[in-house]
Formats: sequence, C-alpha cells, structure tokens
Amino acid sequence: MTFTVTNHKTGTEFSVEPSETILDAATRHGFGFNYSCRSGSCGSCKGLLISGSLESPTEPQTALSEADIISGQILLCQARPSTNLVIEAVELPAGSSLPIRTLPCRVTALEKACHDVMVVKLKLPQNQDFRFLPGQYVDILLRDGRRRSFSIANWTSIEEGLELHIRLVPNGHFSGQVFNSLKVRDLLRFQGPFGTFFLREDSDQPTIMVAGGTGLAPIKAILESAFLDKTVRPFHLFWGVRNARDLYAHDLLNQWVEQYDNFKYTPVLSEPQENESWTGEYGWVHEAALRHFPDLSQVDVYASGPPPMIEALKSAFEDAGLAIERLYFDSFEYASDSA
Repeated sequence: MTFTVTNHKTGTEFSVEPSETILDAATRHGFGFNYSCRSGSCGSCKGLLISGSLESPTEPQTALSEADIISGQILLCQARPSTNLVIEAVELPAGSSLPIRTLPCRVTALEKACHDVMVVKLKLPQNQDFRFLPGQYVDILLRDGRRRSFSIANWTSIEEGLELHIRLVPNGHFSGQVFNSLKVRDLLRFQGPFGTFFLREDSDQPTIMVAGGTGLAPIKAILESAFLDKTVRPFHLFWGVRNARDLYAHDLLNQWVEQYDNFKYTPVLSEPQENESWTGEYGWVHEAALRHFPDLSQVDVYASGPPPMIEALKSAFEDAGLAIERLYFDSFEYASDSA
C-alpha cells in the first residue's frame, strides 16, 4: 500500500512506497529537500509532521533532541509513513534533484597530497552521462556491501573524471586500501550524486565558507564552479586543520587569492607544532571566523566538516546573528572497520 505525502509549505504531493523513506520517495519523484548524511545524525533534513503517523524508526535519530520530538520534528531521511502525511519542509528549487546512478569507474591517479590525504582521480565510462552539482558527494560501493561517502572535489576538469580527497582513518577499511593496495587502473563502482550542499544562486550576499580537514573537498568544487561562472559575490574561506603539514591545498588556495579579487583565504591551526613558526590564526576554525566576522546578520555561511565542528558552529553563528536559513552545511563522519 502506498501513501501520499503533502508538503504544506509548497503544496507538493508525492507517493511513498511501503518502507520507503520520505526523502527517498521525494528524490525518486524529482523533488528536492535538504539532506546530507542520510543516517539520521546531521539534522539537515528536519521537517515538521503536521498530520499522519510514521513507522517506528529503525535507526537512532541522534539529530533530534527531546524538544524536537515533542514539537513534531522528523528526519525525512529516516521517516517512513504508516498513513498519508502532511509535512512542512523547505523544498529546493526545481532542477536541484538529479538522477541517482550507479556506475563503474577506473582509477587514473593516486596522488598523496599530505601524510594522511590521498587525492584519488576516477575516470567514468565514455558513453555514460553523469550529472552532479558542485558540492555533492558519491558513495563508493564496496564488494562486501558497505558504502563509503566522499565529496566530489573538482568541477573545471569534470571531462577528465572525478576527484576525491580521502583521509587515512585509523582502522579504516576502505581508506586503508586506498593508501596500501589500490592501484592506478583498478576498477571501482559508485552511486550518486547525493546531498544538497551546493551554492544557492538566489543570493549575492558575502559568503563565509568554513571547512574542517577534507571538508575542503566540496567547497573546492563550489569555488571552482563559481570562479568559472565569474560569480562576483565575495567569498572568504576559513580552513581548519591540526597543524601546517595538514594544509594539503595551501598553495592552490593562495594562488586563487592572487587570481580572484573576490576570494580571501584564512588557514587555521588547532594544534600548531612547537617547531612551526606559525603566525596565522589558531584555535577552532569557527571561532577564527567569528574573530573576523563578529556580526553574521548579513552573510551566507557554507560549512563542511565533522559533526562536532558543525554543531559548535551552528550555535555560535546563530548567536552572532546568522539566520538559520542562510546556513548550508555538509556534516560527515569517517567510517572505520566497524561501520
């Protein structure tokens, strides 16, 4: 038995198959809602349940507080209808929901960017069309059924394939393979594109970008696209890493500062080493951004990094005047062998 979901905010209606999530059904019908992790941990896809009932959740919904649950908030990536539903959720512009495809790809390059980040380049089959928005991610499909999510880090050289930035994770099942056994010309399979972390074209406000570690990857793709389109809005990127050796794209970002008048870049070290003669920003990256921009009432913010960074940023930036609807984020966790 199928159920109908109506978005009270827009009047959109779509059907949901048995045990299908609201988000999956919406994507299948070509409607876009904000989402990132698809595991119930980031909160990007929160919506309000106005009427109807849901199946009991099968996964922990860590992004929902007790107050959220009491007020009727749900996670579209986890919610499965047991009746017809009326919800209220922010819907994305037409064209933002692209077909999700499963494709083979071949490794064309493995470039060690720093001690624990590998740049992996993948070539797609010549007869296959793969469309994505800069900032989105793909899932690498492993042979044992597990999946690993990585943001697409390039835009201008898409005809040459996809670029992924893969960090070596302790006990990492796939990242260990990337660093130790993956070879050029090896075949992989991926599915995508996923996510709604892309540049909104309806704004020309100054844009602050906050990246943590390899959270730089989707922001790099967004910036490449913006520069190619000659976007005039100002961008200021704050990139937070532990110490100077982790700044694996430092030269490229400084090159962009020289090349584009509307781009500024501030690296931030959280744990500078004693032998580093570092005179730049240090501490938590979102706090460094606030030192430069104490009033966020007239800016857009794009943030990409691990959940603790995103959660700390949300609270601090709202206190600094950021309108919650002007915060766009990509929250991700690194998966280990146990995942």
